Amino acid sequence: MAENLTRRQFMKIAGWAATVTGFTALSIPVIAYFYPKDLAEAPSEPVLVGPPDEIGIGESKTIPFGRYPVLVINTGEGLRAYSAVCTHFACLVNWEPDTGQIRCPCHEGYFDPLDGSVISGPPPLPLETIRIFTGEDGLIYIGGEEEA
Repeated sequence: MAENLTRRQFMKIAGWAATVTGFTALSIPVIAYFYPKDLAEAPSEPVLVGPPDEIGIGESKTIPFGRYPVLVINTGEGLRAYSAVCTHFACLVNWEPDTGQIRCPCHEGYFDPLDGSVISGPPPLPLETIRIFTGEDGLIYIGGEEEA
C-alpha cells in the first residue's frame, strides 16, 4: 500500500530531481567543449557546390554535407570551404560580408576566412578545412578523396 507523502518528503524529492536535471543540463555543454564535433559522417563522395561564378567575391554558400553543413566562401583570393560548425559549442557559423569574417553567433567567436583560424572569442580550435576543387566538368565540388 502507498503511504501518504508529507510535504517535506515531496520537497526533498523535488529538490533532488531539480539537482539532477540541472547537473545534466550543465554537464552536457562542458563535455561537448572537451570533445568537439567529428566530421567522420561526412560523405565519401564529392558534393556539388555549383558553377565557379555562382558565388561572387565576398559572398558565401552553405552546402549540406552529411550531418554537418559546409560554408563555402569566395574570399577574393579563391574559394575556401570550412565546416560550418563552431569548435566551441557546435553552433552553426555564418559568413559576415560586412566584416569579412566568419562569425559564431552563440558566443561571439570569429574566424579568419583565409585559413579558418580563430580571430577572437572562446573557440579553442580553428574551423575544420574541407577539400574544395574544380571537377573535370568545370563545376566546384567539396569533399571526396584526394587523387594521388
